[in-house]
Amino acid sequence: MSGKLKTFLKHLWLDASDAQRVIAPDMLDRLARRVAASERRHSGEIRICVEASLPMSYLWRLGKHQSIGQLTRQRAVTMFGKLRVWDTEHNNGVLIYVLLAEHAIEIVADRGVARHVSQEQWQAMMARMAKAFREKRYEDGLTQALEETSALLMTHFSGDGTPGSALHNPNELPDAPVLQ
Repeated sequence: MSGKLKTFLKHLWLDASDAQRVIAPDMLDRLARRVAASERRHSGEIRICVEASLPMSYLWRLGKHQSIGQLTRQRAVTMFGKLRVWDTEHNNGVLIYVLLAEHAIEIVADRGVARHVSQEQWQAMMARMAKAFREKRYEDGLTQALEETSALLMTHFSGDGTPGSALHNPNELPDAPVLQ
């Protein structure tokens, strides 16, 4: 069977119920509480999105010009926009995106964060998450990524986004992870 056909079938097989199976309601609640607690310590906004599979509109692009990795990154960037992570006052939102069908992880950071955090730092964080996920420790992997993201945001955005400012952080985005 061709690689492209296998990919199509894998994505057709999985749906939102698979994301809900991996991220059970109690875990969803704990992750939302952790996001809220994190955001009280810095002015950034963190969203978590777990998708079971890519929409068919993405899969049709798979082929000579786009790899599954490129499509996964494009989807993460699209979800960054759809979830309005880009729409924070200090441009310091971060999306942690997980695509279950491909065991893929992407982190998309807004331009305010990208000025301070290198792509290598995000890559290292994603590698640690992937290790936990391979061991089926999804909550551990997401919690660790959330804690590491929080530490980075605390280092660079401990106030309202400007160095030395007092912390004033209205909650601009929902804290609950999105499952699709």
